[in-house]
Amino acid sequence: MRGEPEHKPLRPSWRCPNCGILWPCSAAKLRLLGEFRENRPGLLLHLAGVQKEAEADLARLNPDATLPDLAPRFVGWAERR
Repeated sequence: MRGEPEHKPLRPSWRCPNCGILWPCSAAKLRLLGEFRENRPGLLLHLAGVQKEAEADLARLNPDATLPDLAPRFVGWAERR
């Protein structure tokens, strides 16, 4: 919809540029659920791919840190619905 902010990830931090919280924010989750309404397996595959991109970006940002498990953040919320 015109005039509404997009809630796409700001890379490489993977935060929502509008909400400032970790992506996917609530608005992004709602958009994704609508986009993949009839294709839950497709949503899960999409989110798994995005998770891999986020892991690579976040590892480059801080190569000495151990990344947390990103599966609950990226895929877990969509599995439970």
